[in-house]
Parts: sequence; C-alpha cells; structure tokens
Amino acid sequence: MKVLFAAPDRMWSEWAPALQSACPEMDLARDGAPAGFDAIIYAPGGEIDDLSPFSNARLVQSLWAGVERIVTNPTLTQPLARMVDPGLAQGMAEFCTGWVMRAHLGMDRYLQDGNWRNGQIPPLARERDVVILGMGELGRAVAAMLRPIGFRLTGFSASGRPVDGVEVLPGDHLDQALQRADILVTLLPDTPDTRGLMDAARLAHLPKGAWLINPGRGTLIDDDALLDALDRGQLGHAVLDVFRDEPLPPSHQFWGHPGVTVTPHIAAETRPQTAAPVVAENLRRAMSGAPILHLVDRTKGY
Repeated sequence: MKVLFAAPDRMWSEWAPALQSACPEMDLARDGAPAGFDAIIYAPGGEIDDLSPFSNARLVQSLWAGVERIVTNPTLTQPLARMVDPGLAQGMAEFCTGWVMRAHLGMDRYLQDGNWRNGQIPPLARERDVVILGMGELGRAVAAMLRPIGFRLTGFSASGRPVDGVEVLPGDHLDQALQRADILVTLLPDTPDTRGLMDAARLAHLPKGAWLINPGRGTLIDDDALLDALDRGQLGHAVLDVFRDEPLPPSHQFWGHPGVTVTPHIAAETRPQTAAPVVAENLRRAMSGAPILHLVDRTKGY
C-alpha cells in the first residue's frame, strides 16, 4: 500500500522509522501523484489542505486525538480516524493525577518561609469530589488512575455511558456535575457545543475555592470569565495546558496571574512508538475492508 505522510516536516525523522517498523508492507512517501495513494497519515501544519485529489484514499488517519482542524475541511470525503494512543492516554492520566493530588493536598500552602502551618491538614481522598468533564478514552484513563486513590469520582458525558467506579451524569446534568467539583478536570472535545462552555454562569456553579485543571481544549473556557472568577475567589486555582492561541502570547494575563499555572501543552503527546501500531492496524483494516478503529462521527465532530 502507498501512504502519504501529510504532516509537518519536523515530524518526519521521528515518525517515519516507527511507522515503517510497525507496518513494513507500507510504502510511506511525503509527496507524489494524489491518485496513487491508498491512505493518508495526517497532522495539522503540513502542506496538504485540499484532500479532494486523493480520490483513491481509503483512510485519513489523524496523528492527533483532536480532529477539529480537519473534520471541518469541506474537501474531506474519506473516512477519518482519530488517534487513540495508549501512550497518550497514560501521559494524560499521569498529568491529571499529579495536579489533582497537588490540589487535594494543598501543596502550595507550605511556603518555605519559616512559618509552621501545622493546622492546615487536607481531608482524605474519600472526602474529596473530583469531577471529570468528558468520559472518552482520556477521561476513562484519568478516572482509572484516580479511582484507587479513593476520590469520590463523578464523570460527565453527552451519552452518560457507564464507567466502573464513576458516577457518570448525562448531557442534561452538567450543572449538577459542576456543583460537586472540588477539583474539576476538563477533557471535552472542541465542538460547537463545547466552545465557551465554561463561562461565568457555569463557573459560578463550582464550589467556592474549587480548582480547575484543563488539559483538554482551550476553547472550552471563557478566559475573561475565568480570570474574574479567580479574582473574586470563586475559583481557587486554574491549571491550564491548552489555550485559544498557542503558543500563549507572552503578554497574556494568564502568565502573571497568581491563581493560574500555565503548562505549555505537554499534558499528553502522541508518542510514535506507541501510536505507530495503532496506525498500522487501521491501515491494514482499511485495505482489507474491515471496520476502521476510532472512526470519527462527523456529525459530532469527534
């Protein structure tokens, strides 16, 4: 099979060996006659925007978990698969667990300034409510890592699909989920329904002093409403890994705000060594006519 690698040049040196090792029968190329390709491996930032000439391609396989920058492409007529990478899920779970524990234990209280703050004892995990917005692959991975610690876990998803050890609330119970959230982890996809979802009204539903951890999508949060909630003490702290504009401009208020921790979109990265076998499996499925894994529902956008 002949496969086009339609991704930024910087990714080639790391991805090509992993992909060719996982799928040695693949002829992987960076250019060529569009009609000659059987599939496309895609990441935003490459040179290919018009997918209509690739009429013989049986699959467009995204290297990203988020597909909002391709699913709306009007020239996309081929089946589109999102990336579900076990390494990415593990990285996201570790990131979220680390910051949830920091929030839960109040680690930032213990300044090294000579003051003995012996009275500031955190509750046990079983007394703390953690709410996860978005119970897809990543949300379930985060829940699985948090569950053995003992937190009271609530999940929120449009479908309300059950998850072991988590009370999952369906799409019409968002406000109820927010009201429980001592610590809120946001992992919803970027869709027209989720953009700006965490506005002033929704932030007001959170318990006073709640922590918000957003490694999902920057478009989910109304930046001005978030800063106002922090300034008023409605929110205790916000850990933000994703933003509307990336890299986050040096002049942005988030950088200097004492209630915000900025991390540079490092919560979860697609790792070639763990993702390449996923790509290989889907390429083989597409060529054989078998069902494609992690196929995107274009009506939902994910």
